[in-house]
Amino acid sequence: MNINKQYIWLICFSIFVLACTKNDNSELDLPPSENEAKELTIFHINDQHGRLENFAKIKHIIDKEKQQTNVLFVCAGDVFSGNPVVDNHDEKGFPMIDLMNMVGVDVSVIGNHEYDYGESILKDRIEQSQFTWICANVDMVDSVISQPEAYTTVSIDGLKISFLGLVETFGSDQEIIPSTHPWRVENLSFSNYQDVITNYADLKNTENADLFIALTHLGNSSDIDIANSYPYFDLIIGGHTHSISNQTVNGTPLLRGGSNLAYLGKIELSIKDKAIESMQYELINLNVYPDIDDDIESIVDTYNISADLDEVIGFSEAFHSIAQVGFFYTDALRNEMNVDLTFQNTGGIRNTLDAGNITKREIYTIDPFNNGSVSYDMTVGNIKTFLRETNQGVYYSGMTIERNGNVIEIRNNQNQLLSDNTTISLGLNDYIPAVYNNYFIQTHTNLPYTTAEAIISFLENSQTPVNYTLYTNFFQYQ
Repeated sequence: MNINKQYIWLICFSIFVLACTKNDNSELDLPPSENEAKELTIFHINDQHGRLENFAKIKHIIDKEKQQTNVLFVCAGDVFSGNPVVDNHDEKGFPMIDLMNMVGVDVSVIGNHEYDYGESILKDRIEQSQFTWICANVDMVDSVISQPEAYTTVSIDGLKISFLGLVETFGSDQEIIPSTHPWRVENLSFSNYQDVITNYADLKNTENADLFIALTHLGNSSDIDIANSYPYFDLIIGGHTHSISNQTVNGTPLLRGGSNLAYLGKIELSIKDKAIESMQYELINLNVYPDIDDDIESIVDTYNISADLDEVIGFSEAFHSIAQVGFFYTDALRNEMNVDLTFQNTGGIRNTLDAGNITKREIYTIDPFNNGSVSYDMTVGNIKTFLRETNQGVYYSGMTIERNGNVIEIRNNQNQLLSDNTTISLGLNDYIPAVYNNYFIQTHTNLPYTTAEAIISFLENSQTPVNYTLYTNFFQYQ
């Protein structure tokens, strides 16, 4: 009897243990929930303008992150124009795309300065790229450049992330183009972003995407407008204004990472049910980040050494701000062009000038756009009309320009007031008359050098050190 009771007890206990074990195994064998959050890190840069030096640090950061989670790397445009190592390379722009390929960029929007080299070179750089270029508000029409996709959807670890590309169109009051030389986009047609963005209002659904991101080269005010007026996007990653942004507008995060490859934006996302469940953002200061990828650093060094841009061509007695560089620039252009008056637009001066030796590298960094030099014979009245109606701010040399009430007064070097029907020679880069062609209808002379080449020639032939720290030759009507 006691044996039977012990036997029955043993059987019951065994059944209980088996039942518990089965339940435990069943829980372990359950598939993960489809609604479980997934992690994704998106790195972003914008407006690097040819800067190469920090790519070795970016490569180190991204490779380290890829060991831990899913990673995408995007660029919000303006990869060219600003570093002569890139801009004056035998294949213009090649080093920048080479480095972007090596560090693993996935997507870039086409920024306004991508067009600075002209259509044929941009075609070559796009074909060189191992990443996708996007832009929704450009039509290549008769261009040699293939039509880019308006958007792209990237799949990674079961996630689908859609990016829509948009570029600014603030380049001219007379036509819809980006801020680049008008002659370099003659075969392209652009639309304002407001006229195309609604075409993609339902893209997240049609692509069955987990996130829909606007990758813009529009600037701060336009990004804010998109967040308020077109609330389709989970994120807006932008560029163009060279500013830093980490703000939320109408529930949409707006992110921008400065310029010149000084920062790398890092967006850590937890994504669930086709929405951002949580987000952490960090702007990594690359100038202080300590670690590098040695292979990338070696490639950057090779590009820098082979450029041969460090020949000394002049001397600066003091540090010059951008405005002071503009005063020097117009004075040098006037001497080289042999004209009465010279203009330089404010956007054409891109850097300061340090005290000490001046090299070709510095001049090409200050003036990276390869703009030609032109001269016009114009009446003083026509010049006044241009200044008043366009409100274009200009650095100038050769005369004095002042506003007296609503009247613009132009005086020669003898302080004589010039009448409106007086004809003088005006020298300037060919970008200004291309943008404001309604004001430059006179016959002109194309001079056989770029503005940067003119400055280099002036410095090579001048024995006088540069010092324009006391000059104030700037005019803007309003």
